[in-house]
Amino acid sequence: MNPNDIKKEYTNGEVTVVWQSGKCIHSGNCVRNNPAVFQPKEQPWIKIDASSTDKIIETVQKCPSGALTFYKNK
Repeated sequence: MNPNDIKKEYTNGEVTVVWQSGKCIHSGNCVRNNPAVFQPKEQPWIKIDASSTDKIIETVQKCPSGALTFYKNK
């Protein structure tokens, strides 16, 4: 595995967003669609509690590279 291929998970209890850095093409769709959550200049860059679960899912589904995915928590 490439050391640049980071995989991180962020959860708000309802949904978990999975980010895979090696797939990211930096389209900016996540930042444009939900800037409260996706803040690339911050650490951590995903503020999962800053938006509704529905809005987060909607934003992740617009990721063209598949770097952002999600699953619902049980």
